[in-house]
Amino acid sequence: MPLVVWKTSRPMWARLAALVFTCVAFSVAAHGGAINNGMYDWCIFCWAFSFAGTLLVLLVEVMGLQARAPLSWKNFPITFACYATLLCLSASIIFPLYFVKGDVRRDEARDLRIVSTVFSCLATVAYFIEVSLTRAQPGEVAGYMATVPGLLKVCETFVACIIFVFISNPVSYDGHSALKWCMAVYCICFVISAAIVIMCVGECTGFLPFPFARFLSAYALLSVIMYLTATIIWPIFKFDSRHSGNSRRPNHCGNSYDLCWWDKLVAVAVLTALNFLIYLADLVYSARLVFVTV
Repeated sequence: MPLVVWKTSRPMWARLAALVFTCVAFSVAAHGGAINNGMYDWCIFCWAFSFAGTLLVLLVEVMGLQARAPLSWKNFPITFACYATLLCLSASIIFPLYFVKGDVRRDEARDLRIVSTVFSCLATVAYFIEVSLTRAQPGEVAGYMATVPGLLKVCETFVACIIFVFISNPVSYDGHSALKWCMAVYCICFVISAAIVIMCVGECTGFLPFPFARFLSAYALLSVIMYLTATIIWPIFKFDSRHSGNSRRPNHCGNSYDLCWWDKLVAVAVLTALNFLIYLADLVYSARLVFVTV
């Protein structure tokens, strides 16, 4: 029977704080009344998923079960904390924009939504602190996901998921073969980055028939080139009138409660450029990464 080992540390306190903040965030939001809206469901998922994962990490570490975990404990906690940071950050932005902004009522439901927003922001800060405390320091030998390139892989996959949401509702990549290439770039880079994260967390990199470090460098270079083409092509075919694009925001978009189709096209362009910069930073840091144990 495993013994309970309570070793306090700064990352442990950060996890406890994040556990409390996410629990309060989704509990208060649920108490304020469910809303039949996909964005509300997403925010609840962000908080509940982060809470459940953090609770799991705490239980494993308190009970000293790291060695029995069927995955790399050098990589899993920081990987989850990085994803939780991004999830709570997205919820901290989406929830007030959709359910607090423009609501002039002064009732209990509005107050509870404000409280959820505040605790979501606190959870984001707590997870960010945990990532900062547990990431590999310069010259330190650590798991790949604790290094800057590993954390950037998490950001790459998360940004790609947001791009998929905007580009598929409504479908905006089937008008020209160049736009289909952009979609192929998003899919290919997402699948490979996600596979790298899964292999590192699952300690499967040793089964590759080629050196993992060399593969990372080659993939980083390839992804930068691919995302550079998408960063150039997408605005040309969506906002240039010579290619049936629309450079001006339609008037009816100002009356829309949700993001209109043109706003989503802009979001895809911005997120594509953002992911290009992330992949570029990944390439630079991968070149500087001399020795990492995965």
